[in-house]
Amino acid sequence: MATMARANSGPAYPERFYAAASYAGFDGSPNSNTKDIASRFSNDVALILYALYQQATVGPCNVPKPSSWSPVEHSKWKSWQQLGNMVSTEAMRLFVKILEEEEPGWYSRASNSVSEPVIDVQMNHNSNVEPIIENTNSFVETKIISAENGGLMETEDKDVVSEGLGSIVVYDKWISPPVIGQHPKARYQHGAAVFQDKMYIYGGNHNGRYLNDLHVLDLRSWTWSKVEAKVVPKSVESPSPVNIAPCAGHSLIPWENKLLSIAGHTKVPSETIQVKAFDLQTGTWSVLSTYGKAPVSRAGQSVTLVGTTLVIFGGQDAKRTLLNDLHILNLETMTWNEIDAVGAPPSPRADHAAAIHAERYLLVFGGGSHATCFNDLHVFDLQAMEWSRPTQQGEIPTPRAGHASVTVGENWFIVGGGDNKSGALETVVLNMSTLAWSVVASVEGRVPLASEGLSLVVGSFNGEDMLISFGGYNGHYNNEVNVLKPSHKSTLQSKMMEARVPDSVSAIHNVTNPTRDLESEFEVGHEGKIREIVMDNIDTGHQKFEGEETTERIIATLKVEKEELESSLNKEKLQSLQLKQELAEAKVQNSDLHKELQTIRSQLAAEQSRCFKLEVDVAEQRQKLQTMETLQKELELLQRQKAASQQAALNAKQRQGSGGVWGWLAGNPQ
Repeated sequence: MATMARANSGPAYPERFYAAASYAGFDGSPNSNTKDIASRFSNDVALILYALYQQATVGPCNVPKPSSWSPVEHSKWKSWQQLGNMVSTEAMRLFVKILEEEEPGWYSRASNSVSEPVIDVQMNHNSNVEPIIENTNSFVETKIISAENGGLMETEDKDVVSEGLGSIVVYDKWISPPVIGQHPKARYQHGAAVFQDKMYIYGGNHNGRYLNDLHVLDLRSWTWSKVEAKVVPKSVESPSPVNIAPCAGHSLIPWENKLLSIAGHTKVPSETIQVKAFDLQTGTWSVLSTYGKAPVSRAGQSVTLVGTTLVIFGGQDAKRTLLNDLHILNLETMTWNEIDAVGAPPSPRADHAAAIHAERYLLVFGGGSHATCFNDLHVFDLQAMEWSRPTQQGEIPTPRAGHASVTVGENWFIVGGGDNKSGALETVVLNMSTLAWSVVASVEGRVPLASEGLSLVVGSFNGEDMLISFGGYNGHYNNEVNVLKPSHKSTLQSKMMEARVPDSVSAIHNVTNPTRDLESEFEVGHEGKIREIVMDNIDTGHQKFEGEETTERIIATLKVEKEELESSLNKEKLQSLQLKQELAEAKVQNSDLHKELQTIRSQLAAEQSRCFKLEVDVAEQRQKLQTMETLQKELELLQRQKAASQQAALNAKQRQGSGGVWGWLAGNPQ
């Protein structure tokens, strides 16, 4: 069916590209005034605009390298040549995107000379896409995701104009839709929420500066626009408007006809968590009054909507103290309550992800502290008020923080995050009933999907859910939008669909979409319950058989599957019994080793005591020996003195005797 459509912000492609090229100074002739272009843009921007224009209008660079020595010509040739085999339409889209980033209001300034044509858009939902041939260029919109070093990952060619989410036809693959309008400033740690087919982006962090702008993306036309919000005064008595301070690390929750902004860091932090509300009908911001003891202000927390209450866990306060407390805000009474939980809570953390399952179980995954990142899973029972840490199944994701998550039925999708070294490349999903992890999609290179602080929301089109990501930081700030259509569906939705089908139905449904498999199987959950998982997307207009025959066949098939499952369950029980026995033996061995260790420790303590006593005795003996050596020296000295005295006395006696004889001989008297 052909419909008439007019782009909301200027003409559609390729007219939009030619209008942008004309505005930038590329008039289509080979002698375009490149000096004027270079004077209006920086050298890098002028070179890439030139290369994209050549790629879009001429094609891949097949001209020889300039032989003359001219730095300008060499740079132009090299810039064009590096684009490789990029398709013409992608070059057009990138040309317009770069021009919009450099001069956001270019079309309004060029509207006097560029008319806004009405474009006949051919809506084609078939797999065979007929390209629109105009100006000798094949115009087929190509949705891509930029990869590392400026490379490109081509996903699919599709004739898509103004179809919004309906243009996404590939399952389990991230694509970048052709978004138009004034893009928000690149950022991370912002808030995102979906309300009536529109995604709202509020606040965030850009180059360390907090933001408070509000943007909206129409998910049907892929058009960005900025919301010029107003601020209402606190009260009639105080007509001065309240201060809506820029913030980052907050949570944005849709509630009734409002968007609630919870917590977040600000330049001048408050003592407690603030709750701000944006009224989508009046377009005004206000600060809501709350009652009870409000939690301390924080950022990087998780805020989960459960019925009419918000459950807030963890985060990091203004003093960089990590938290693991749990609070509830009743949105009907706006009253705070702190939960006094039992069991071992998760360690203090921020930038984790949380989800609610069956309106009862709060799941918390990952997050980070000041030194490390986590990949543990914790569950809080909102009825029993108890924390537990269940066993995860499947391939457990790597530790990460700053990731984003949404739930689709019982499936919990987690995107992005990192560990301060590299970003997480896999989009993973946790079945919250079986606690089994699986990988949905992977990306390559430093793309926004492998960023920290990105946002993830879920939109729907024709009853199918879509994951939509925005922003993030992976070395540089991003403002790109990426979309994934998951093949994982809600088991609850499938059972509801089955309930509408009468028991006498006799149609055998065949698979019509080759990208998805039809599965009807019984699965044994972690609690031993058997759950039936029936995938939808089946065609009901095929050959029919008699109801009784079909019913008997189904019953026979189910019996066989039941026997196989019972056999598997018996094997698992046997293996579990063996593991319990091995665990008991290990405990006994561990107890014996512990006793032996205690005995050895006692012997070692006794030996240490004896050694200490011996060291004391040796010290005393050494002291006595030193005393004896001193006495020996004194004795030897006294002996020498005694010998000297005796010798002196003997000499004196001899002199006395010899003097008397000579005196007598000389006639002297004595």
